[in-house]
Amino acid sequence: MFVKSRAAVLAAVCFVAASCSTSKTDKNASGESADSVQHAAAMTPVQRGAYLATVMGCHDCHTPGAFYGAPDMSRALSGSELGWRGPWGVSYPANLTPDSTGLASWTDEEILMALQNGRSKDGSPVAPPMPWPDFAHLTHDDALALVAYLRSIPPVHHVNRPSVPPDGKASGAIITISPAPSWDKPQKPAS
Repeated sequence: MFVKSRAAVLAAVCFVAASCSTSKTDKNASGESADSVQHAAAMTPVQRGAYLATVMGCHDCHTPGAFYGAPDMSRALSGSELGWRGPWGVSYPANLTPDSTGLASWTDEEILMALQNGRSKDGSPVAPPMPWPDFAHLTHDDALALVAYLRSIPPVHHVNRPSVPPDGKASGAIITISPAPSWDKPQKPAS
C-alpha cells in the first residue's frame, strides 16, 4: 500500500512539474521565451546594455583579469594589457569607461561607429579580434542601450598600450592567433 501511494505522489509531482515548466519554455517565432521577451521589455536602457555587455563577452577582453578567470569588476571594461597577436600586429583591448583615457571624449555616434562599423573615432579600423561584424547585427535600440551602459559605468583611469604593427616588437602577455589555415583563408570572389 505504501509503495502505491508513494508512486502516485511521485507521479503527481512529476506531472505538476512538467506542467509548470512547459509554460516557461514556450518560444516565440524568433526562438525567445515569452519570459525573456517580457523581462527585456521591463529593462531600462542601462540594464539592457549591462545584460548585452555580459552576453556579448565585452568583459572577457576589456575587463582586467577576466581572461584568467578572475575579472576585477572594480575596474570593469577599463582595458587589458593582454595583447592579441595576429597578421595585424598586436592589439590590446581598449578602455571603454567614461574616463579621459577611455571613451569620455567620444560621441555616441563615434561609439556606435566603432561597435557596428569597425571604425575608430579617427576613422582608422578597429583592430582584431574585436568582433564588430557580429555587433553590426545589433538592433539600433540594443546598440544605444550598450552605449548608455558604457556611459553609466565608473570611469577608470588606465592608459592602454598602443597597438604594435606586424613587424614591431611587443612585450608582456600575448595571445598569438596563428596564420589562417587554407580552409579559413578569405576566398577571392569569382570574376
